[in-house]
Amino acid sequence: MSDVIKDLSELRLTYQKDELHEENVDIYPHEQFLQWFNSALNANLHEPYAMSLATADGQGRPHVRTVLLRGATQDGYDFYTNYDSQKGLDLAANPYAEILFYWSELERQIRISGRVTRISEQESTDYYHKRPRDSQIAAHISTPQSGVIASRELLQQRFQDLHDRVEQQNELAKPEFWGGYRLQPDHYEFWQGRPNRLHDRLIYKKENSLWTLQRLMP
Repeated sequence: MSDVIKDLSELRLTYQKDELHEENVDIYPHEQFLQWFNSALNANLHEPYAMSLATADGQGRPHVRTVLLRGATQDGYDFYTNYDSQKGLDLAANPYAEILFYWSELERQIRISGRVTRISEQESTDYYHKRPRDSQIAAHISTPQSGVIASRELLQQRFQDLHDRVEQQNELAKPEFWGGYRLQPDHYEFWQGRPNRLHDRLIYKKENSLWTLQRLMP
């Protein structure tokens, strides 16, 4: 049995790569998001479009997992999943969620929260057909997502069976139980690591269709 780490108190880093000032950020939070997101892309980080998605069910029990950002516009931030997954069930009961991007190499973090709605069936279908063929097949056989399955071998067999059945089809129809969601933001927080734990935290809040900017204590 491996040793258990009992004391993590001495494990820490000093953040000193950048700083964040009110006068240097965009007045529109989505534009500021795009600036940071493009910096992460240009830095060739590993999957900078990966984001943590936090939801809660009807009883308030939280669930968090990593998903991939698949669209980012003024209208919101898109991701795709099985409607019958834990994510989908949570959002049906409680349509509010938060996404988080953390880019350790840049010592930056962005939190975005708001109401989540399904995107149109046509948008979901268009995106589905852009996915690799094997990913399309996986969407069909991975249901109910998060459901119990007896073994890895059974999952692989289900995949292979469908793969063989549709091999000659030019196009595979999108499953009815699969599609996209859009988080429509009303709150952003931009975090920049700073020395001595005096981190920069700037928040944008939406009030009467206008965005206000404030600084938070670290």
